Amino acid sequence: MVPVIHYVLLVLCAVVIYLSCEWFVNAVEWLGLRLNVGKMAVGTILAAFGTALPESVVTLVAVTTGSTPRAKDIGVGAAMGGPLALSTIAYGVTGFVLLLRRRRQVAKVGDQTGVTPEQPGGQVLGDERETRRLAKDQKWFLPIFVVKVTLGLVAFAHKSTLGLAFFAAYAVYFWREISAEDHDDEPHEELEPLKLQRRVASPATLAVVTQTLATLALIFLASQLFVTQLDAIGPMLGLSSEVAALLLSPIATELPEVMNAVIWVRQGKTKLALANISGSMMIQATVPSGLGLLFTTWKFDHALIWAGVITIAAIVYLLLTMRAHRLTPGRLTVAAGFYAIFAAGLVPILS
Repeated sequence: MVPVIHYVLLVLCAVVIYLSCEWFVNAVEWLGLRLNVGKMAVGTILAAFGTALPESVVTLVAVTTGSTPRAKDIGVGAAMGGPLALSTIAYGVTGFVLLLRRRRQVAKVGDQTGVTPEQPGGQVLGDERETRRLAKDQKWFLPIFVVKVTLGLVAFAHKSTLGLAFFAAYAVYFWREISAEDHDDEPHEELEPLKLQRRVASPATLAVVTQTLATLALIFLASQLFVTQLDAIGPMLGLSSEVAALLLSPIATELPEVMNAVIWVRQGKTKLALANISGSMMIQATVPSGLGLLFTTWKFDHALIWAGVITIAAIVYLLLTMRAHRLTPGRLTVAAGFYAIFAAGLVPILS
């Protein structure tokens, strides 16, 4: 019966996270309107900060209160696992959902008009300006992440002080996003009613903040319980604790970002979905890394190096595709394949 309980809790947590994310994205769009930030900043800053905050707290607790080097390593692993899952699984799932959505739309139009469906990979996402906007975040992320991995390979005096540089890098990114000119974004479209005040055209700011904070708390608690269930199920599937931690936990901790992206794609807000992922990647590349550098030796083993290599490869693939203006739902889905490569290489490394 015990194994069954773990699987039931796993499904229940996933449902709670999804429903909480629906309420969260609804609230955060209203919050962006109240704060008068650009539409893209709603995804790259507000939504990303909210969903990445729980993982950053986990890293903070692990590196500051861990009583053994192994306990502190949990925080370092989380700092590497987050960007890996976002650059592969999150983008891949978003591409897959986009592909399904567009195929249904094209099939429906084809049934009505007799038009032949579009190419299997789907149409290019956005115009050249929008693609450049997407590529800009990857250009920010890649050099920061390369430095992050490089620091894990070397040891020298005062390396810990470089953690402050990662905080500074995010501060610059944050300011750039918040102060971006509105002409870079589409104007805020008419928003769905706030779920706490469905019959009110313009909800109270207190209600917006309350819904935002309450859903974040639910997402955090459900995500932690989800990770706990995966840790218990891993050995039942024949996976070692190390493999389960590096292979399954990153997917679990980044589940809110994935859910946000799926919800926004379902609502036809693709740019917000992609902005949420890229913004979360910037947080994961800087804040947890800064904490790790300040409170640990920040020394990588073979598994973490492998995670860094795969993350860099996935970002280079995405960046080249974006710069060539060839990013389609099908090519976005391919990003998930990099996680499969990571999984295939991780097992012999840890065995």
